[in-house]
Amino acid sequence: MKAPQFELPYLNEDHTFSLDEVLGEKVVVLTFWVSWCPDCARDLPKKEQFYKTTRSDELEMITINVTGRERSEEEALKYQEQFLTQPVLKDNGREVYDLYECTSVPTTIVIDKNGEIVGEFGDKADFVEILQVISQAIA
Repeated sequence: MKAPQFELPYLNEDHTFSLDEVLGEKVVVLTFWVSWCPDCARDLPKKEQFYKTTRSDELEMITINVTGRERSEEEALKYQEQFLTQPVLKDNGREVYDLYECTSVPTTIVIDKNGEIVGEFGDKADFVEILQVISQAIA
């Protein structure tokens, strides 16, 4: 399935990210999250460690704060400042979350260089499984 196109603002910057700018060049990993979620608190540090230690020109890791499920923008910003160096986008309510048919947080979507969704992982996914799909998509 082709990944739906979207453009969202960064949570703490004055510009936007557009998916079509990186498709064709990179594998994209999207992680939808909210600050109050215990499964996100388990999942995001693993992705953050991977992000910090893996510098690949072929991989773009993006997190998306689901503002429609978040307590407040302040909570999201505080969480980002404490835990994330990955780029954080701000969903327009649940617009992109719903576009990707997410049902839980965190949800991880892996998109290959052709713009195809090659992996979808819900809130109980094992990080090793996600890494395997990322590796296969980059290979």
